[in-house]
Amino acid sequence: MSDKKPGLIRRFFRMTNSLISWVRIITLNLAFLLVVVAVFALVSGGSIPTVPERGALVLDLKGTVVEQLSYMDPIISMLGENNPYEQETLLQDVIDAIALAKKDPRITSLVIKQDYLAHAGISKMQDIAAALEDFRASGKKIVAIGDHYNQDQYFLATQADKIYLNPMGGVTLQGYGVYRNYFQEALNKLDVNYHVFRVGTFKSALEPFIRNDMSEQAKQANLSWLSQLWKQYSNTVAERRGLTEAELNNYVDNYDKQLTKYQGNTAMAAVAAGLVDDLKNRDEINQALIEVAGASDEDDLYQGIDFEEYLWIKTLEPSKPLAAKRVGVIVAAGTITDGEQPPGAIGGDSLAQLIREARRDSAISAVVLRIDSGGGSAFASEVIRRELELLRSEGKPLVVSMGSVAASGGYWIAAQADQIWATPTTLTGSIGIFGAFPSLHKTLSKVGVYTDGVGTSPMAGAFRIDRPMEPIAARAIQSSVEHGYGQFLQVVADGRGMSKTQVEAVAEGRVWSGVEAKRLGLVDELGGFNEAVAAAAKLAELDSNDYQLIELPLSPQEELLRRLGAVAMPAVQSRLMPSPMLSQLQRLLAPFQQSLDFMANMNDARGLYAHCTVCIAP
Repeated sequence: MSDKKPGLIRRFFRMTNSLISWVRIITLNLAFLLVVVAVFALVSGGSIPTVPERGALVLDLKGTVVEQLSYMDPIISMLGENNPYEQETLLQDVIDAIALAKKDPRITSLVIKQDYLAHAGISKMQDIAAALEDFRASGKKIVAIGDHYNQDQYFLATQADKIYLNPMGGVTLQGYGVYRNYFQEALNKLDVNYHVFRVGTFKSALEPFIRNDMSEQAKQANLSWLSQLWKQYSNTVAERRGLTEAELNNYVDNYDKQLTKYQGNTAMAAVAAGLVDDLKNRDEINQALIEVAGASDEDDLYQGIDFEEYLWIKTLEPSKPLAAKRVGVIVAAGTITDGEQPPGAIGGDSLAQLIREARRDSAISAVVLRIDSGGGSAFASEVIRRELELLRSEGKPLVVSMGSVAASGGYWIAAQADQIWATPTTLTGSIGIFGAFPSLHKTLSKVGVYTDGVGTSPMAGAFRIDRPMEPIAARAIQSSVEHGYGQFLQVVADGRGMSKTQVEAVAEGRVWSGVEAKRLGLVDELGGFNEAVAAAAKLAELDSNDYQLIELPLSPQEELLRRLGAVAMPAVQSRLMPSPMLSQLQRLLAPFQQSLDFMANMNDARGLYAHCTVCIAP
């Protein structure tokens, strides 16, 4: 090949082409920014938010509190008609905003407002409660306001110095329960033969396909962890409200009698039970908040700023640079499946890629893996575990911080960490494996569809759902399930310094609370995310607890839109009129959707799953 340089004319055209491309990129980016500004002005009324000189931080929580936001096209998320009940609120954003507001002299107080909060789960609420307790220790007041409090909303409300309730509202506490739909009779009527392969007395993930009710073993195991979680809830609420547990449980267990005393007035019943401090209409609440916040605006409304707007503004302010050596944080939230998955789900390959980045980054001295997952594919779980093993082999400490759930495959990827931290109400364990395969040949025959043919061996066509399952295939799957269970036991035994026999005693698919898991040696310490980061920094002998979130990168435009969305969305939401009845119906149908989503994503090549279907933290 010739080394001759291009001629003058060719070089001229190359330079001209490069210049044109550069100008085009700059022009397009400027046009893009102008469009963004125009859209932002449209949805926000033209005003750019600022932190008031004196005012309250407003925790206006919406939808579901999550460890990681599910991916959504940023433009759709900004301009789509989002129902507040269906949105996601990032847990770490809430905690970060509270921590920043504690030290900000402009923030005089905090208002907990959660009328659109659908679900958080007690573990995440405990994390927020700890941040609120730290905020309150600074001497700044916290006030909770609400039209009505459901169970999750009320837990956070009890962290306030004062709880106000609308005179038309109430406090609904129900305790915790696990109820599932069972399909055996329906499947029999449809002549669907569901082949189930599992190991573990308590591995009840597939019971709905083979029973019409919950087994006694599953009831025993579920009631055990449910009781422990309710104990945590009732202890916290009773202590914060100056009640005894007996008084709180009497309100829950005899709710009908409580209402009868007050002619069905739910608000008065809540006041009499000591659950709220006072009943106030919205204008009265506004006046009370003006006094607490210390300022009002031109419309005579209390001065406050939404926590998402506040956090967005704070990111634009100068901040101290991260330490040269720091902790890397990787979030693993959602169902574990093979391949690449977007944020809000766990892909074996995509999560392994993030772990590799942390391993190769010289600035990352230790890693905290934050897990909020009931598991999924056994193969993908092992891909992730192996990548974590390579990380540790490089001398980088690994600390696992468990969120609401780290069970089955979620525990598989956690088991070999240097330290495992869980909250008292984390659901973990569920060490077991299952496989499932439906046969629809009888169902199809009812409408005149039959399957026939020939093969070179009994295994040819053995995994067609329109044929009866071959006994050789059934025995092979059961053998694989048993092998996978043995592999799971060994992973735990190696990671926790236990024998396989010791692991078997706490395995068999049984779910444990964080408190019980610590007692059994499945976790090391009880604490939240910040404690896990501090532990990782200590193991790596770092001078600070600085951490860097390691995540799949967004394009610059996506990142800009996502940040602007945090400010623009409150303006959009204020124009929405969500239907409470529709939201309730959506929550009622959620279990069906979760089951369908899981079945749609079951892509393990061998059909083996380490997944806990009851591990939906209440």
